[in-house]
Amino acid sequence: MALTPDDVVTKQFQHVRFKEGFDPDEVDDFLDEIVVEWRKTIAENEELKAKLAAYESGSAPAAAAPAPAPAPTPAPAPAPVSEGAPPAAASAGIIELAQRLHDEHVAEGQAKRDQLISDAQAQAAAIVSEAETKGREELARLDRERATLEGRITELRQFERDYRQQLRSYIESHLRDLETTANSSGPTPVSAVGL
Repeated sequence: MALTPDDVVTKQFQHVRFKEGFDPDEVDDFLDEIVVEWRKTIAENEELKAKLAAYESGSAPAAAAPAPAPAPTPAPAPAPVSEGAPPAAASAGIIELAQRLHDEHVAEGQAKRDQLISDAQAQAAAIVSEAETKGREELARLDRERATLEGRITELRQFERDYRQQLRSYIESHLRDLETTANSSGPTPVSAVGL
């Protein structure tokens, strides 16, 4: 395919879905075509310059054998650009700029990811630390409350023992008094007055 300047100007690339820009493979393929055609043009230009120099020097035109065209080898990376090919240089510069922007965005995304992970880990550690502190405080409060309740229970048991002892002593003393009074007075006749 003979590549013309109009082909370069009118070339349309398809947009890629789910991200901005053009399909990198399609752009690379098109740039490879440009490089091949440009190399052919440079080779033809050199051949014509050699023929012109031969005519000017007076040599026979049959003596100049046509130089074979270089084999088309697509360049995967931007090749060194001759001064006669500013569009290729611009393309290489654009590709280099795009690669640099890509690398910057990737580095920025990784830094942001690392920052988010670091913040989340710090927040998780703070939450865990706060929960552990609250748990220890709650356990200490419950231990104090248990100790207070156990002390109160001990006091109430002691009070119950003392009260029972005093009540028993009181009842026994009254029973003794009743027995003593009954024994000392003897049998008392019951009066039938109120009956």
